[in-house]
Amino acid sequence: MAYNILILGAAYGSLLASKMLFGGHKIHHVCLPAEADLINAEGFRVRLPVKGRKDPVVLDSTKLPGKVTAGPATGINPADYDLIGLAMQEPQYRSPGVRELLDAVAKSRVPCMSIMNMPPLPYVKRIPGLDYAALEAAYTDARVWDNFDPACLTLCSPDPQAIRPPDEKVNVLMVTLPTNFKVAKFDNEKGNTILRQLEKEIDAVRFDPGDGSKIELPVKLRVHDSIFVPLAKWSMLLAGNYRCVTEDGMRTAQEAVHTDIETSRSVYNFVFDLCVKLGANPSDLVPFEKYAAAAQSLVRPASAARALQNGAPNIERADKLVQLIAKQKGLSHPAIDAQVALVDRRIAANRAKAAA
Repeated sequence: MAYNILILGAAYGSLLASKMLFGGHKIHHVCLPAEADLINAEGFRVRLPVKGRKDPVVLDSTKLPGKVTAGPATGINPADYDLIGLAMQEPQYRSPGVRELLDAVAKSRVPCMSIMNMPPLPYVKRIPGLDYAALEAAYTDARVWDNFDPACLTLCSPDPQAIRPPDEKVNVLMVTLPTNFKVAKFDNEKGNTILRQLEKEIDAVRFDPGDGSKIELPVKLRVHDSIFVPLAKWSMLLAGNYRCVTEDGMRTAQEAVHTDIETSRSVYNFVFDLCVKLGANPSDLVPFEKYAAAAQSLVRPASAARALQNGAPNIERADKLVQLIAKQKGLSHPAIDAQVALVDRRIAANRAKAAA
């Protein structure tokens, strides 16, 4: 069965879209006018490194079985779609137009899959035993999530790393770490049926890169029963991504992890243990050694650090969310507290500069 799929965001969202297109689905991206015009005229390109091949494979959306369109946040009826993906940065959901569309998505009860580092508040509410109101301070505007039914919302961990090459058109995405998307199942079977079909279709893809061969592509979709599997990203974010932010600039994720490997290990394992206290099975999560090895290839600063460096007044605050959850469990880590305070200072400085 072919589905109609709506994805809010056309940068990172095009990576998962490129894999879903193999199943013949119709995908509509909500994005900025310049992005939409380019996607409607030329489609998008995803460059995907494949083990054993010197050059990356290029997935051209115009040559895949499904169909891609793009446009603004206005004039969309979420009920026209079978699945909705949230692939923007968390602060963007309070933007005019996007905010109203998100609220319509919430009220539609269409199965909705977040592909953000920052889990939407309704997803956090699927974790039992927390004071959810006390976590709202980690969100740019917690009110945008008010009308969601947690049963209709799930989280897909954005583990694959990708960037838009700065010297190319905005419809080009380059994958730098081709790991798998890990999604927790919904609390309703309608959404799970869709996820399982997508998982099977993406697994079955064999792609001809132009030489007549049929190769298997990396970046799968893996559906998990545990709601904690996508939270494996939390340890990575706090040991790597947010520690790319420095007092007066930024550093690469590789530097953030490996400059002081013992602090990185300590932060990582603190968050790992917190997830276990929340209910995760250790097998749901990723051991530090595996992450540290992957981080050797992360030779760019994380998106949060780049955004702060570019003057952003708001970024996703998964660091603060984890800190607040830990406090509810009577736990804290000095390196996490120091990094959260540093990010707070950098944001305050950006806001002050913008207001001047």
